[in-house]
Amino acid sequence: MKHIQLFNIKIDVLDMAGSVARIFTWLDADARDCRYVVTPNVDHVVKLSENTSFKAAYDQASLVVADGKPVVLASRLLGKPLPGTVPGSDLVPAVFSHVQTRKDQILRVYLLGAGAGVAERAAKHIHAQWPNVSVVGLYSPPMGFEKSPEECQKICTQINQTEADLLVIGLGAPKQELWVAKYQSALKVKVALCVGATIDFLAGEKPRAPMWMRRCGVEWLHRMASEPKRLVSRYLNDAVVFPRLFLKEWLKKD
Repeated sequence: MKHIQLFNIKIDVLDMAGSVARIFTWLDADARDCRYVVTPNVDHVVKLSENTSFKAAYDQASLVVADGKPVVLASRLLGKPLPGTVPGSDLVPAVFSHVQTRKDQILRVYLLGAGAGVAERAAKHIHAQWPNVSVVGLYSPPMGFEKSPEECQKICTQINQTEADLLVIGLGAPKQELWVAKYQSALKVKVALCVGATIDFLAGEKPRAPMWMRRCGVEWLHRMASEPKRLVSRYLNDAVVFPRLFLKEWLKKD
């Protein structure tokens, strides 16, 4: 696959359709090698510049596609144009919708993450909207679970016992990427998607921004207004650090 090097990340030059097609080449294969997908946005770019473990998890990913218009805009200004955004919250529904075009295919999915009861509600919505998608298992792990090898091995065993093809991980960054990178070899799924709040969105727990905001690249503003205590400080930090990282890339270009 063609890729670019941007913010010290190797990003695949794919749009949504290309990303879905690539994922299905793995889902259609017999091998269960757990290829995982990450979707860098501005916050990820900032964290990746500061967290070497997070960067190592990114380097291990099988597919890296841009989530966030600032990242895509930066790529174009720097002469390395990406075709568009592939947000994780849109990628999961796109994968599910593609399954519906295949009459005889059932996609077995495991949902890992979100708060208590949220994944159950997401599963109901998924089954209602995409009948060819079967949620075969779900789990909301306790706080700090990632520090317990016993708990993590138990989770891997539970996932493997369901024979899920696709693992949807909604633990937030960088926890989800660090976790799947560490336990990749223990997971017998074909693909894992690291997609943050997507399970919450599928459950209707958190509202998505209006479409016009998504198209204009200001969905972050809607999310910040929805969760100010959690997100305001993060976005303020990103607003300071990201321009500095862009400037570094610009100076490299010259």
